[in-house]
Order: sequence, then C-alpha cells, then structure tokens
Amino acid sequence: MNKGEIAMFKDVWFITGASTGLGKELVQYLLKQNCRVVATSRNPSDIIKYIPKDVVQDNLLVLPLDVTNIKEIQNTVKIVLKKWNKVDVLVNNAGYAYFSSVEFANNEEARKMFDVNFWGVKNVLDSILPVMRKQHHGHIMNVSSLGGLRAFAGFGYYHATKFALEGITESLALEVKPLGIDITLLEPGDFKTDFAGRSAVANKQVEIPYEGTAGVNIQNLRNLSGNQPGDPKKFAKVVYEMHQKKDKPFRLLLGSDAYERAIEKLDTMQKSFKKNRSITSSTDY
Repeated sequence: MNKGEIAMFKDVWFITGASTGLGKELVQYLLKQNCRVVATSRNPSDIIKYIPKDVVQDNLLVLPLDVTNIKEIQNTVKIVLKKWNKVDVLVNNAGYAYFSSVEFANNEEARKMFDVNFWGVKNVLDSILPVMRKQHHGHIMNVSSLGGLRAFAGFGYYHATKFALEGITESLALEVKPLGIDITLLEPGDFKTDFAGRSAVANKQVEIPYEGTAGVNIQNLRNLSGNQPGDPKKFAKVVYEMHQKKDKPFRLLLGSDAYERAIEKLDTMQKSFKKNRSITSSTDY
C-alpha cells in the first residue's frame, strides 16, 4: 500500500467487546467510514462472521482479547502498534450484567462482573494510556450506562460496577486533559441488544422478600429484551460523529429513556439537597 492509499484511512479505533450488540454495530459503521478498526472479543470468530466480504482487510484487525487477561491485552496492543503505530480512539465496551437482589446475590458472580466491567477497563487503560501519552493525543470512550447514574432494584451489583467506572473516569479525565487526551462517558439507556437476554447472568431464584421489587424489575427487563427503544445503528453513528467534534462531551446520554430517567434523578437530588441545606451547613465550625 502506497502513501496515498494510507492517507485515505482515518483514525485507528480500538474496540473491546466487539462480537455483539453496540460493539458490533460500531465496528460495522466505522468500516463504512473507512476507519482503521481493531475489533476484539474473547471469541473473534463471532466478529469474522458479520464482517462483509468486500471490507478492505488492510483497515481491519480482528483479535482475541479477554479484558481480564493482562498479558493478552499487552500482546494485542503490540500487534496493533506494529501494524499502525498508534491508537487514536479506545472504546471500552466489553461488559455484561448480573441480575439479583443485593442480599441474596452470589458473591462470586458479582466479583466476576467487577473483573470485566471495572477492572477490565483498567487493564486495557494500562496498555493504551502510555501509547496515547506518547502520541500527545487520543480519545477514550468508556461505555457506562444510565445505570451508572441511577440505580434500580434488582441490579445493584451491575450499578456498582458502573458507578465505580464513572468515578474513576471522572478522575482520569482531569488527569489526562492536559496531556491532550479526551475522555467521554457513554451512558446508553435500553438499546435493542442481547444485554438483558443471552448476555446477562441472573440469580436463578429471587427470594420471597424481594419478589415485588428486584423480582419484578428483573422480569420486566427480560420482557423488554428485543423491544428496547434504542437503535444500535444510530448509537454507532452518533458515537462516530461525536468523536469528530472539537469539543467532545465528557458525558453523553444516549436514548430518550436515558435522558428522562437521568433528569428525574437530578431533580430529586436537587430537591433533597435544597430541603436539607440548613442541616448540611449546620455541621460547619
């Protein structure tokens, strides 16, 4: 490939969790925009199945990646740098949900979810941040959720992983902004993916005390699977276009349901803070 052909290509996007759902749609959209794409998954064969035959193979790397395996992440990044010598955009999309009441949750299942949703992101950042610092530019998108802003009965441990992700991402954004690296938290609502279906793990039995709270919410989300309001193709388009902006948002709610429920929490918090302001201030010297 000559220099003229190389110039036709756009940024190098590194995407985790690219086998299904939002990650899959993003990979497909980016390839149509002639971007260079690193599509990773624990099962890369699932990615290969959906890649169109006419895709220019020189702008695509499909690689195995388990975000809990630090050595594998390091090796994958080395392969990317050997081919393209940079990573412009990182989308930390890999993750899944464990549904359960807080009290009767299986602790091992909750820890496994933290290993992917929180520590998995940290593992990938440890290998990508040095690359972006050396480049003096980069854009990191951590896929959080409406569930990173507010919680609902039945999903406490999932919310905990996303609340933790949002906290570390806020600090990271402040630390790397002077280094030329932008950070965005993507906060989608319900999108038509396998998130609440095949991809989710659920406590097999919701105990009687929580049938009317956690149990109802888990079942309602299961029933919604396949009929969610969010369109993954539109998600991909918005994410791509947002990256092109000079002033990239730190938080980006995606989906009208995400916006409405986030505003509900914001309003509730503001009312509570104002109502109790005198008590809050009374603790000062």
